Amino acid sequence: MIEITVPQLPESVTEGTLTTWCKKEGDFVRRDEVVAELETDKVILEIPAPQDGVLARILVEEGNEVASSQLLAYLEPQAAAAEAVIAEVEPTAMPAARLEAQRSNVDLAQVAGSGRQGRILKEDVLQHAQPAAPAPAPTMTPATPRPVAPAGSREERREPMSRLRARIAERLLASQRDNAILTTFNEVNMQNVMDLRARWKDRFAEKHGVKLGFMSFFVKAVTRALERFPIVNASVVGNDIVWRDYCDIGIAVSSNRGLVVPVLRNAQTLSLVDIERQIADYAALARAGKLPLEALQGGSFSITNGGTFGSMMSTPIINPPQSAILGMHAITPRPVAENGQVVIRPMMYLALSYDHRIIDGQEAVQTLVAIRELLEAPEQLLLDL
Repeated sequence: MIEITVPQLPESVTEGTLTTWCKKEGDFVRRDEVVAELETDKVILEIPAPQDGVLARILVEEGNEVASSQLLAYLEPQAAAAEAVIAEVEPTAMPAARLEAQRSNVDLAQVAGSGRQGRILKEDVLQHAQPAAPAPAPTMTPATPRPVAPAGSREERREPMSRLRARIAERLLASQRDNAILTTFNEVNMQNVMDLRARWKDRFAEKHGVKLGFMSFFVKAVTRALERFPIVNASVVGNDIVWRDYCDIGIAVSSNRGLVVPVLRNAQTLSLVDIERQIADYAALARAGKLPLEALQGGSFSITNGGTFGSMMSTPIINPPQSAILGMHAITPRPVAENGQVVIRPMMYLALSYDHRIIDGQEAVQTLVAIRELLEAPEQLLLDL
C-alpha cells in the first residue's frame, strides 16, 4: 500500500481542512491526478496521487482538520493496469504540462510530446496553444452571488466562515490594530495611458497572446516610485526597519473563496508583457482556486483595484507586514483645467494608505505624486527616464 498524505505546509500555515475527496474508494487514479482538495487559510491545495493505482481506503472524512504529513488514505499500486489505461485515455504528461493544459483549455490527447518516451512537456502545450487568444486579465472577480430569498422572507441562515475568510478577518483587524494607518489621495489623468493602450492593444495581443490592461502601467509606475522612496517599500519588524532592494508587488484578487494577494516577484525587472501574463495567470488560477502557496508568500507593497467594481474612492487597508498599499478606482470623465481651459478628461482617484510609524506624510505624498506623474507621461516608463 502507498500512503497519501497532506503535503508539507509552509511554517505560516499550521493546518487545513480536508474539503473534498475528488475520488472515492475503489476508483482507479493516475499518477499526479488530483484525489483530494485541502483548504488552508491562504489557498486551496490539490493533493495528487503519488502513483498509478486504486484508492483502496480513505482514512479522513471531508470537513476534518488535518496537519502537515498526516496520513489521509491508502493507494493500492497497479502499475501495469495504469499504463494500459493511460495509453488508451491520455498520453503521459508531466505535471507542469497538465497544469498548463488546464490553464489554456488544451486537450492533451491532441498534443505531441517531445520529452523522453514521448512525454508531454509544458513547452509542448504552450506551442500547441499558439496562437493563443488574448487572455482575460481582470484583477478582481465578483464572488458567486447568494440565492435570492423569496419576497418578504425573514429567514436567517448561519454558516461557518471558511478558513480563508477567517484569516482575512484576522489579518485586517491586526493591520488596523498594529499599524498607524493614514491615507493620502490624489488624482491622475489617464488620457495618455488610454491613448497609448488604444493605439497598440491589438498588436500587443496579437504578438504576445495577452491583453494589454492598465495594471501593468500601474505596477511599473509603482516600482519606479518605490525606487525613489525606498522607505515606502520597507517594513517594521520589532524595533527594526527592514529595507529592500527589490519590489515584490502583491496584486489583490477577489475570488469566490475570498480575497487573495498573489505576488509579482522582482516586479522592477518585469516588462509590461511579463506583468500582464503573470496577472492573467494569477486571475485564472484564483478563479479556479488553484493558486500555489508560494505565489501568496511575501510581498513588499500591494495594489488593489476597487475600480473594477465601480468604486470611486476608498481607503485601502495595509496588508501586513507591508507598510503601504495603493488603491485604484474607477476611471470617470470629469472637467479639469488645462492651459486655462476647462476640458473633460478620464480621471482616476488614487489612494495611498501607509504606516505612519516609519513613513512620514511628505514621503507618502511624494510617492503618490511620482506615481501620478509617471502615469500621466507613460513614455517615461518605456524610455526608462
